[in-house]
Amino acid sequence: METHNPIISRLNAQQQAALARLWTVLPAMRLVGGVVRDLLAGRSIADIDLATPEPPTQVMERLQAHGIHVVATGLQHGTVTAVLEGIPYEITTLRCDVETDGRHAVVRWTQDWRQDAERRDFTINAMSVDQADVLYDYFAGQADLAAGHVRFVGQAATRIEEDALRILRFFRFYGRYGQGEPDPQAMQAIASGAALLDGLSVERIWMELRRILTGPNVAAILHYMDQTGVLARILPEGRALARCLRLLDYGAPANAVLRLVGLSTDAPAVARRLKFSRAEAGQVRAFGQATPMPEPGMTDDDLRRLLADEPYDVLEGRVWLHQAEQVRTPDENTAFAQLRQRLQHIAPPIFPVAGRDVVALGGQAGPEIGRVIGLVRQWWLDGGCRAGAEACRMQIKHLLGAKAEQS
Repeated sequence: METHNPIISRLNAQQQAALARLWTVLPAMRLVGGVVRDLLAGRSIADIDLATPEPPTQVMERLQAHGIHVVATGLQHGTVTAVLEGIPYEITTLRCDVETDGRHAVVRWTQDWRQDAERRDFTINAMSVDQADVLYDYFAGQADLAAGHVRFVGQAATRIEEDALRILRFFRFYGRYGQGEPDPQAMQAIASGAALLDGLSVERIWMELRRILTGPNVAAILHYMDQTGVLARILPEGRALARCLRLLDYGAPANAVLRLVGLSTDAPAVARRLKFSRAEAGQVRAFGQATPMPEPGMTDDDLRRLLADEPYDVLEGRVWLHQAEQVRTPDENTAFAQLRQRLQHIAPPIFPVAGRDVVALGGQAGPEIGRVIGLVRQWWLDGGCRAGAEACRMQIKHLLGAKAEQS
């Protein structure tokens, strides 16, 4: 279906100027996919994806001939990137699938826009707009978008067999754009094809799961993923869905690692299998440690001692997970909220002296330095981390004096 729709005018002036310049080089080019969907939905856009019937080498030659900087970002997939005023615009040649194996596709170029749209995952992602603001909607994507329906293009089972990652993408898009019950055909095909997820790279799985865990409607999405057997496939180590749902219900922040730790019964094993980054794996370990654990009944001095050794965000994450371990009463939830607020308002204490202070006060270089600093730091911690640099230096003098008397 073709309709005139004021899409381009919803872009900012810089984007409109860039597209006008690109259209002088590639007049058949269209906006495609997410940018069309989000402009129709009145949402902000992150990237502008474009498609054109010309083959990628020809696209590059034309852009370069008009003085536009172009990068061959994915020639084998038909994609080049035009860069205008430092902003990238991906331009992909129309494609149709020749062969698929559930992970990768062999494609050939085509000049048929409908053929290109047929290989896309969902109807809401299969729309395109030309420079005359004509919307091309071959599969009723606009109506689906308005109704909150996330539907596969064509047969759901076929789309999933082509690329099993579309299972996770379905849940991610349903969380962002879906309303009401999810599409029955999609759910049936996902349940039947969940085993295909085993053939995906772990990096692709974590990329999508991370987006799901930090997106909207996470509780509902996790329920549907569990119902279709998807959670069991991507988290075979074990799942603690009830704990994660409590974590969400109590208002935990949209931190993917925190929510993953809440969802999994063995988060460190998940982190290893899904090849988390070093920083993410470190977060898993830090959140998962049972000690030191802030408790609602602690004094400010107790909390200050904890903050001397652990960053606020780590302690906050442990508090959220501790709270979610069981169903809490309203009073208990209030106490945990107040605990996090107290932690947030306590300035992390910094131990005010170092080994050089021991040397300056007459300490001998070597093991003696570490021994004295360790004793002074424990004294400082015992006092609620309140002692300043001068008081700590006095304690160093006291320890050095006591050692000298013993000698």
